Amino acid sequence: MSRATLGWIILGWIGYALLPWYGFDSTATPTLAEYFVGGSGLVLGLKGAWWLLPILTPLLIALRPLTGGSRQTDADWVIAAGLLGLALIILQGFTIGLNGWTFEALKNLFGAPGPKQAGMGYGATLTATAFLLILCHGVAARGWCRGDAFVTSSIGVIMALIVVFVFFPVSTILASAFADNAGNFAPLEFFAKFIDRSVWGLDCLASDLRCGVAWNTLFLGLLVAFGTTLLGLAFALIATRTGFRFKGVLRLMSVLPIITPPFVIGLALILLFGRSGAMSTVMFEWFGIPRSRWIYGLPGVFIAQLLAFTPIAFLVLIGVVQGISPTLEEASQTLRAKSWTTFATVTLPLMRPGLANAFLLGFVESLADFGNPLVLGGNYEVLSTKIFFAVVGAQQDQGRAAVLSIVLLAFTLGAFWLQHAWLGKKVYTTVTGKGDAGISLPLPRRVAIASYATAIPWALFTVAVYVIIVIGGFVRSMGRDYTPTLDHFITAFRVERADWGFYFSGSAWNSFFATVKVAALSAPLTAVIGILTAYLLTRQRFSGQRAFEFGTLLSFAIPGTVVGVSYILAFNVPPIEITGTGFVLVMCFVFRNMPVGVRSGIATLSQIDKSLDEASLTLGARSATTMRRVVLPLLRPAIVASLVYSFVRAMTAVSAVIFLVTAEYNMATTYIVGRVEAGEFGLAIAYSTVLILVMLVAILGIQLAVGERRLGRRSVSTNTNPIAVQAAP
Repeated sequence: MSRATLGWIILGWIGYALLPWYGFDSTATPTLAEYFVGGSGLVLGLKGAWWLLPILTPLLIALRPLTGGSRQTDADWVIAAGLLGLALIILQGFTIGLNGWTFEALKNLFGAPGPKQAGMGYGATLTATAFLLILCHGVAARGWCRGDAFVTSSIGVIMALIVVFVFFPVSTILASAFADNAGNFAPLEFFAKFIDRSVWGLDCLASDLRCGVAWNTLFLGLLVAFGTTLLGLAFALIATRTGFRFKGVLRLMSVLPIITPPFVIGLALILLFGRSGAMSTVMFEWFGIPRSRWIYGLPGVFIAQLLAFTPIAFLVLIGVVQGISPTLEEASQTLRAKSWTTFATVTLPLMRPGLANAFLLGFVESLADFGNPLVLGGNYEVLSTKIFFAVVGAQQDQGRAAVLSIVLLAFTLGAFWLQHAWLGKKVYTTVTGKGDAGISLPLPRRVAIASYATAIPWALFTVAVYVIIVIGGFVRSMGRDYTPTLDHFITAFRVERADWGFYFSGSAWNSFFATVKVAALSAPLTAVIGILTAYLLTRQRFSGQRAFEFGTLLSFAIPGTVVGVSYILAFNVPPIEITGTGFVLVMCFVFRNMPVGVRSGIATLSQIDKSLDEASLTLGARSATTMRRVVLPLLRPAIVASLVYSFVRAMTAVSAVIFLVTAEYNMATTYIVGRVEAGEFGLAIAYSTVLILVMLVAILGIQLAVGERRLGRRSVSTNTNPIAVQAAP
C-alpha cells in the first residue's frame, strides 16, 4: 500500500469519526437538531442513526492490506473498500431525506415517515472523497493507466464532479420533460410538446408566418459561429503574424465585449440604431433615410452576439496560431510553393483544431444566450428565451422548458459530432521540442489585407459602441438630457468617512464585493479543472472517453436559466444542501465556464508532440511533475484564456445565477438587471463601466502572472509591414 493510499484511508476515518456528518452550518437546520446535526458519523450511528453504521465496514476493509499480502490482493481489497463505501453513502443519502423515506416503496415496506436526516456536511464530504480516491488508487495498483495514480485519481475526481454538478442537476430538470403537471410519468405529453408546430414549423418558407423556434435558433447559431470564428481568426492573425503598430489596441478592442455586463451591449445598440438612436437620427437628418426598428430581430441579435462572443474565438485561436512551427511553412516555400499556397495548404490546415473549437464554442454560446435575444429579439424567437418564459413567465410550464432544453442538447450533440468528424484522426502536432527557424512567415498579401479589412472596421465599431456606454454613465439621461453628471457613480459607489473609518454606503458595494469574491474563487478552479480535463482527453485513453468529453459541454449547452433552476431543484434537499451559500454560486460558475478551458486546452495540446511528455516520463518524472514542468508552460495561452473567460463570466453572468443569489450573495449582474427594469439606465451603465475597468485590471494581472509561452523563437521585426511584403499573391 502506498503512502498516498494510506493517507486517504486516514482522512476517511477522520471524516467519519471526528468531523460533523451533517450540514456545513449548524445554524442552517435548527429544526433537525434532534436528528443529530453536528455530530460525527460514528457517534451519530452509535446514538441511533443506524443507517450510518454500515459505513464502518468499508473503512475496516481498507485497513486489510496493512496485515500483509500480495500487491494484487491488496489492490483488490482497496477497490472493494472504495466501491462499497461510495455505494453505501449514495444509498443512504438518496433513500433518507428531510421528511423520511424518499421512495414510496420504502414507505410501504418499512412504514412512513421513516428516519430523517439533513444534507451532507464536512464529515460526509471528506469520507466520500476518501472512498473515491481510495478506489482510484486501487485501480492504479491493478495496472490501469499504466499504474499512474495521478491519472486515475484525476479521471475519477473530474468524473465525480461532472456527475454531481452537471449530470445530476440537469437530469433532475430534464426528467420533468416526461412528467405531467402532477409529476406522473407521461411520455405522450413529451412527444406532443416535442413535435409542436411552434418548435419545428417551416411556415416562413411558404408564407409570411414565422418558422419554428428550433430553426430560428439553429440558423442564428450557425451565423454567429461562422462570424465569430472569422473575426477571431482575423484578430489572431494580426496579433501574431503582423507588425501592426496598434496591435495592443486591436487586442483590447477584441476582448472588450467579453467583459461587458449583460444587456449593456444590447442597450448600446438600441441607443445607436433604435428609432431615437444616434445613428438613426444622423441617417434621417442627413440622408433622409426613415427611422425603423430593424435592430429588433435577427440583425440586432446577430450583431450583439458577434460583439459578445468574438473574444472567445480570439482567445482560443491566438494560442493555436502562435503554436504553428515556421519549419513546415519554410519547407513548403523551399519546395517553391507561393506564399498563398503555403498558407492555404500548410498553415490553415494546422489551425483546424482551433477553428473547430472556436466554431463549436461560438455555436453553443449563441444557443445558450438569452440576454441579447431578450433585449433585441423582437418577434424573432429563440429557444433560450422560450425556455426562460416557460420557467418564470405566466406559463409556469417546467415540462415545456425541459423539452426545449432537450432540443438544445440535440443541437449541441450534433455540433460536437460534426466537429470530431471534421477533425478526423489527423495529426496537428507542431510543437515537438526540436529546433526551428524561429521566425513565423509574414502573411500573404491578400490574407493580410483581408484580415485588416475584417478586423479594423469591427474594432472601430466596437469603439463606437463603448463610447455610447461610457457617455451613458456621465449624463443625466441618455437620449433625453445630456447634462454631465457624476450622480450615477456617487449613488452606486459612495464612500463616507465615519468615526470608526471609511463606510461604503453606496448601493452597489455589497453586490460588488460579493461578485469579486465569487469570481476570484471560481476562476482558478475553472482553469485547473478545465486544463486537467483537456490533458486527460488528449493524453490518455480510457473507457467512456467520448461521453466524458461531451459531459464537459453539457452545462455549457443548457441555457443559464435552466441551469439555475436545476441547481435549486437538485441542491435544496438532501443529500446535498448548498443553496443559499456562496459555494453553490462558485460551483455553478466553474462548470458553466469549464468548457472554454477544456476546448482551448485541447486545441493547444493538439499541437504539442506527445514525445515531450514521454521524454519526461522516461527520465523518471511522475505524471504530476511532467504536467507541472513540461505541459503547463506550453499551455499558457490556454490557461490565460480559461482564467480570463471564467473570471469575466463570473463577473457578468446573469441567467444562471438570477435564481441562486441571496441577500448575502447578491451579484453585480442582478443589481444591474434590477436597475434596468426600474428604468435607471444611467446607474446601470455607470456600474457596468466600473466593472469593465475592474475586469481590465484583472485581465492584465492574469496575463502578467501567467506570462507568455516561450517556444525558443525570435520575434518578428515590428517594422515589417505585412501588406508591403513582396510575396506572390
